[in-house]
Amino acid sequence: MSSTRIDTETLRRLPKAVLHDHLDGGLRPATVVELAEAVGHTLPATDPAELAAWYYDAANSGDLVRYIATFEHTLAVMQNREGLLRTAQEYVLDLAADGVVYGEVRYAPELMTRGGLTLAEVVETVQEGLAAGMARAAAAGTPVRVGTLLCGMRMFDRTRETADLAVAFRDAGVVGFDIAGAEDGFPPADHLDAFAYLRRENVPFTIHAGEAHGLPSIHQALQVCGAQRIGHGVRITDDIPDLAAGKLGRLAGWVRDRRIALEMCPTSNLQTGAATSIAEHPITALKDLGFRVTLNTDNRLVSGTTMTREMSLLVEQAGWSVEDLRTVTVNAVKSAFIPFDERRALIEDVVLPGYAAAL
Repeated sequence: MSSTRIDTETLRRLPKAVLHDHLDGGLRPATVVELAEAVGHTLPATDPAELAAWYYDAANSGDLVRYIATFEHTLAVMQNREGLLRTAQEYVLDLAADGVVYGEVRYAPELMTRGGLTLAEVVETVQEGLAAGMARAAAAGTPVRVGTLLCGMRMFDRTRETADLAVAFRDAGVVGFDIAGAEDGFPPADHLDAFAYLRRENVPFTIHAGEAHGLPSIHQALQVCGAQRIGHGVRITDDIPDLAAGKLGRLAGWVRDRRIALEMCPTSNLQTGAATSIAEHPITALKDLGFRVTLNTDNRLVSGTTMTREMSLLVEQAGWSVEDLRTVTVNAVKSAFIPFDERRALIEDVVLPGYAAAL
């Protein structure tokens, strides 16, 4: 690693890119409180600070299933047009305030129809809110581009419907597809029809894999389903018996050599038990071995985090330098689900000059 280090205030100004961030996991606590009161939903706490603390404590269980269960309360306030418009707009503004210049937000439309909205109306409303947020951020001098990934829930049977939506809205801000939900026991190959359809329609997709389940999940996501990126992918280290020596198994070698991006989320991985500490999180060793690792928040409310905080933790606890942060930021933009010329422009015109100016 380079010896160049960086202080927290400078970290906030650095241009950032996030590829793995859930809309329903990143609401403002005060917004959840206000919207819950409006729809008559009971929360575990009605003070925003206390609610934020409840989320953080509940998420630190080391159990992915319990972690996912915390979404009950955010989803409860995202079932109507008002809730979706507000949370989508605030999502963008919060990214902009954190120095993010490119983001991909993901959510499952099928989880937001209890108030009577159709799947298409959910997507249309979220896109409207995101567009309003981007316009406000640009007017404030902090422009951010946000693309959307639509998620199918792997434990249900509507992934093909969601894939249809991704195709239908690909010229309206939707840039790709994902499957989410409890990983163990719900293999990605259960949804081959959706993935085959997306490939035929030239829509890129990522798959949550290698978080709660190991190498078979990653192998299936890549070699059976055809994913272009892997959500989390922490367990790829199971195919690298000696991280220090860096001898790769065949699957790990495939992931590194084909430049398949790993959407890594350190704080979230600690909470779900997929990693033991920031200092020992595989993201550092994998970065040093030449994997295309990217740094992400996963769920900002649930994990009590931001991109600035994720960067700060790696600087303070894993010895990362500014060059390391620039590397993962460039990695993320290179792996974004937008056209090549737009990715190159973001890197050359925004990311690299931003790092140079901050230092």
